[in-house]
Amino acid sequence: MVNRLADATSPYLLQHADNPVDWWPWGPEAFAEAERRGVPVLLSVGYAACHWCHVMAHESFEDAGLAEYLNEHFVSVKVDREERPDVDAVYMEAVQAATGQGGWPMTVFLTPEKAPFYFGTYFPPEPRHGMPGFRQVLEGVSAAWRERRDEVGEVADRIRADLAERAAVYGAGVGLRPPGAAELDQALVALGHGFDAECGGFGGAPKFPPSMVLEFLLRHHARTGSGPALEMAERTCEAMARGGIYDQLGGGFARYSVDAEWIVPHFEKMLYDNALLLRVYLHLWRATGQPQARRIALETADFLLRELRTPEGAFASALDADSLDPATGRSAEGAYYAWTPGQLAGALGEADGALAAELFSVTEHGSFEHGSSVLQLLHEPDDPAAYQRVRTQLLAARAERPAPARDDKVVAAWNGLAIAALAETGALLDRPDLVEAAARAADLLLSVHLTETGRLLRTSRDGRPGPNAGVLEDYADTAEGFLALYAVTGEESWLELAGGLLDLVLKHFTDEASGSLYDTADDAEELIRRPQDPTDNATPSGWTAAAQALLTYSAYTGSARHRTAAERALGVVGALAGQAPRFIGWGLAAAEALADGPREVAVVGPAGDPRTAALHRAALSGTAPGAVVALGEPTRPGEPARVPLLTDRPLLDGAPAGYVCRHFACEAPTADPAELARRLGAHAE
Repeated sequence: MVNRLADATSPYLLQHADNPVDWWPWGPEAFAEAERRGVPVLLSVGYAACHWCHVMAHESFEDAGLAEYLNEHFVSVKVDREERPDVDAVYMEAVQAATGQGGWPMTVFLTPEKAPFYFGTYFPPEPRHGMPGFRQVLEGVSAAWRERRDEVGEVADRIRADLAERAAVYGAGVGLRPPGAAELDQALVALGHGFDAECGGFGGAPKFPPSMVLEFLLRHHARTGSGPALEMAERTCEAMARGGIYDQLGGGFARYSVDAEWIVPHFEKMLYDNALLLRVYLHLWRATGQPQARRIALETADFLLRELRTPEGAFASALDADSLDPATGRSAEGAYYAWTPGQLAGALGEADGALAAELFSVTEHGSFEHGSSVLQLLHEPDDPAAYQRVRTQLLAARAERPAPARDDKVVAAWNGLAIAALAETGALLDRPDLVEAAARAADLLLSVHLTETGRLLRTSRDGRPGPNAGVLEDYADTAEGFLALYAVTGEESWLELAGGLLDLVLKHFTDEASGSLYDTADDAEELIRRPQDPTDNATPSGWTAAAQALLTYSAYTGSARHRTAAERALGVVGALAGQAPRFIGWGLAAAEALADGPREVAVVGPAGDPRTAALHRAALSGTAPGAVVALGEPTRPGEPARVPLLTDRPLLDGAPAGYVCRHFACEAPTADPAELARRLGAHAE
């Protein structure tokens, strides 16, 4: 058996490299082999931090007998969904359409022509809880393939046709205008109907951090002064920050909570969640001055640097949910994070152990498995010094435990989100090391992910480029990160690089006739359907992320082409705003920026002049939705600047000046940072 996964850059594929299953990576060779042998393809999709992916791997893919059956009757293809989100999206859509649910591991059976005909997610090795055993499934599919091939072909054809019809749904918003004030108000009302006023967030268990919706709520409040918008954002952010979904010792958020109260998380920690939530808490602090929001932002930023930064300077994808439990000698979910009263006393001594148990709601009964508790901080500590002491000591004690594995591949899109969040946090909270970390990660994307033709690669690992082309979210989120770096540093190269990526979005990902966007480029590998989806998932959709970045770039440059593309892309948001606002949050946030202008701020003055720095900080502190900030030297009348927003922006009576504009029409300049902040809605610190 040939080990075809040994050279993969995906840690998930490498986890399976030594299985007795004869795995193939996704590619034409695998499907040609299935055609040659006349057998179906088993497509197994997962990711490195996926708990149930590990379970199915141990139960089934490491079983020699089951692997022998698989190798005889199928060509088995393993895909990391984070490396190939396009493959994942197309077949997950089919799984959800056929079964009404989805998840990972995703298990799909395909014809050699890549057409799906049978679906599932996790299958146990033996029948359990109404689910068939995996061996039963394999035998049933193999029998159908041998004995009822025509029926299999008919099923595959029907699924193809259904996917084509479903694709037309995404054109519903094409040709519509972007959502205006009325539609954005309707979205707020609809969100209010699903809001959990007691615990924060939306809906019931399991409950996911609504990062993109929170950004919309903060922008809506900034534009309209809406009390309900701010209340929903504040309640949700406070509940998450106090709950077990937030790592009370090390900072950073877990993927989701298994309950509605944010107590017990699914413990994997993803880069994208923490990048998005870092920015949300920063923006909440910017709007309100809340000390808790500031603390959570800084702790989350420190978590990113301490636990996810790679030696090359970018950021790894995730930390596993599972780790070795020394008490049992087996891998267990949450073993790294949960505590008993006895463990607290052992780490801190009896007195401080009792204090920590009270602070973090650790009880003999426990909130998690086997009498252990997930740490919560339900109230602000009465003695902050004692709190910091026990927190620091517990973090050091936890570091002695076997740590969760890290998926250390670098994903361009998620690093773009982290770059934006860290750059803004560093600038606003006086942490230049965070800005430096953002710039270093951006340099890695330029040196490793950006090809000679200007195209982006999706992933890298250990400084080695991955094999897969970037998808729309990679271009959009990387551009978002570069635009944030420009706003913070004033280095024009970041703006120019963002413009280059967005030009590729317009050329290769945009349907010129309709203005809709595709997740894959027009010259990418052809799948059974070209993936396209404007709705958010765990991250902003590539569609709406591109709309936001295009709008920002147009505000800096005055480019009507980029603004028109953003407006056309946001038409679909208007169609979904009142019906499904929870799933179009990033588009709603972009629409808030469009409704406000967005405002364009030009700060001109000599570099190194503290008055220039004060105006720049005031501009970045503004809460105006999606406002852009350009920083540079003053220009003489008629003298073009490299950044068009800075053209014809002279000093004010010889002093650095700030200009607030919409569509390049500006108010009178001001040299007063407080006045500039007032014009942009900044809270008084």
